[in-house]
Amino acid sequence: MYELKIDEKTCETCPTFDCLVRCQYIDIDKDTAKTEMKKMISGEDSFVLHDCVTCYACEEYCKRGNHPFYLITDLQEERGILPMPKPLKTQFVNISVPTRRDIIQFYGAEEPVISLCLFPQYTRLFSEEKLFEELSIIIGRYFFCHLMYLHSGNPSLIRERLPKIIDNIANHGFKEVIFFHDECYSTLTSYTTAYSIEVPFKPIHFNEYLYNKLKDQQTKIQPLNAKVAFQRNCSARLTPNVEDFVDDIFNLIGAERVERQYDRENALCCGGIIRGQQRYDLFVDVQTRNVDDMLNAGVEYCVFQCPACFDSLSEKVAEKGIKPIMMHDLCLLAIQGSDK
Repeated sequence: MYELKIDEKTCETCPTFDCLVRCQYIDIDKDTAKTEMKKMISGEDSFVLHDCVTCYACEEYCKRGNHPFYLITDLQEERGILPMPKPLKTQFVNISVPTRRDIIQFYGAEEPVISLCLFPQYTRLFSEEKLFEELSIIIGRYFFCHLMYLHSGNPSLIRERLPKIIDNIANHGFKEVIFFHDECYSTLTSYTTAYSIEVPFKPIHFNEYLYNKLKDQQTKIQPLNAKVAFQRNCSARLTPNVEDFVDDIFNLIGAERVERQYDRENALCCGGIIRGQQRYDLFVDVQTRNVDDMLNAGVEYCVFQCPACFDSLSEKVAEKGIKPIMMHDLCLLAIQGSDK
């Protein structure tokens, strides 16, 4: 029902084919990239489909709006190419099936409202802390975006379930919804646009909300005067336009985002999905290069936006003497004037 629209002409005339050439996990030159993209646009097999680690980066590298990553994942499913082992894929599918037995958790009934997706561990924080006490919360599988199925080789499940998920949110009558996780925000902006899925409310990125709240309480901020590395999660690649809020937040709270090799468009992923794909040598290499890069830059904190990235990389970071911390916790440090 929902089909990906690609402008073949603008793709074939691309002067760089950066979508593949800039990939940090597949070594590919421009001529080869052009050949392989033509194959995939025609629905043919390509080694790219087999070697892709599903890091989302090519979606950001493409400046012509042709959605190379969505094309890759659709073809992987069509050809039965599993990016991860079948048992893990099955677990992914079953873990978030909305059923009538689900308890839909809902705290408050007024806007502004934030969706915590499948992260109940943050409910207490968002109910009590100064920056978030005004927020109503929706949480649970009925509000889960399902975008993680881009990693597991069955993206059609996203398009099957997503319209109902959107309805589950829209039926509450919200005009705007803040999304805690990049994945949810990117689903309801980038992914829905690519497949022409209607969203009847305005998605707000958590960092936009956070930045505006910090501005309102700017007199309470005690600058951290700390050097930080920002760990971009994979779904942030789908909506790079909100990256400015990260820098704006850091500027407000006195956190210096240091220049380093693996940041911004050149960021390396946390490695969690690569480990799930059982590519253990690559997993170790990616995490080692990423953390060593932070260490060489002399950072005090590694700041995470995604709880899954935190789970995957925080221990490795801490082993090197760098403090792992979630973005909202770093902001609370500045507001509360706590010891770093």
